[in-house]
Amino acid sequence: MFEKKNLWIPFILCFALSIIGCKSKSGMVKKGSIEQIVPIKIDTIIQKVIVHDTVPKLSQGEHKVWTLGKAGIHANIRQETAIHYDVRKPNYVIIHHTAQNSLDQTIRTFQVEHTKVSSHYVISRNGVIVQMLNDYVRGWHAGLSKWGTITDMNSISIGIELDNNGKEAFPDAQIEALMVVLDTLKANYVIPAANFIGHADIAPARKNDPSVFFPWKKLADRGFGIWYNPAELVTAPETFNPIDALRIIGYDTRNLKAAIIAFKRKFVVNDVSPELTIYDKSILYNLYQNY
Repeated sequence: MFEKKNLWIPFILCFALSIIGCKSKSGMVKKGSIEQIVPIKIDTIIQKVIVHDTVPKLSQGEHKVWTLGKAGIHANIRQETAIHYDVRKPNYVIIHHTAQNSLDQTIRTFQVEHTKVSSHYVISRNGVIVQMLNDYVRGWHAGLSKWGTITDMNSISIGIELDNNGKEAFPDAQIEALMVVLDTLKANYVIPAANFIGHADIAPARKNDPSVFFPWKKLADRGFGIWYNPAELVTAPETFNPIDALRIIGYDTRNLKAAIIAFKRKFVVNDVSPELTIYDKSILYNLYQNY
């Protein structure tokens, strides 16, 4: 048990503290008949709170993409943002036509959640270049496709959409703007000439873009895609296997008629029937020899 005299100690301490508090300069003191408030430094009564960042750090690849952001490859390119993509390194360029009626309609398509489709660039009829995704991210433009042994074209390609409904010619301004983009992509990523192809090349059973109006020869003359040499066309020998030639170039021949139509839409143009004529085979043979 505690001694009784110890019970007075708390009362004595409280009385002493109250006297000290009244004389303190950190509270309210009287100056004449006016009470003056003396400011107290806030950091003397509130503890500093340290907030720790709980967001995980970016990986090296993610940081590279974040750093590049939407800077793109041309300072004067209009910037928009698609919402469907993954990260990867490009080694192919896939050219499409939009099959829509305006640039803004296509941009909107790439910004709606339910569409699940996107492309890196969209080029208008009058040559306006719109970058929708950074080159280093994986767009969703190729869909179910195959080229050679590659079955995931989105993972290694850049998609370019040309504002065109599929029933009209491609204006010169649009093609020249496309050339500017292709020049830069080829230089930046060392993309081989043969790796500039169309959507119909990689998905012949599903797609027909770009249409027969697209100037593939003009692109090939600039180093984007392959083309045959008209001066060297000869009748293909009897031992020539056109199906193997189509496969070697890259076409998926599981649907042979679709592969032939895609080939002829690109290289023959004025005849897109599902049979190979002698002339068609001579073109294919020339490409096969030089591929």
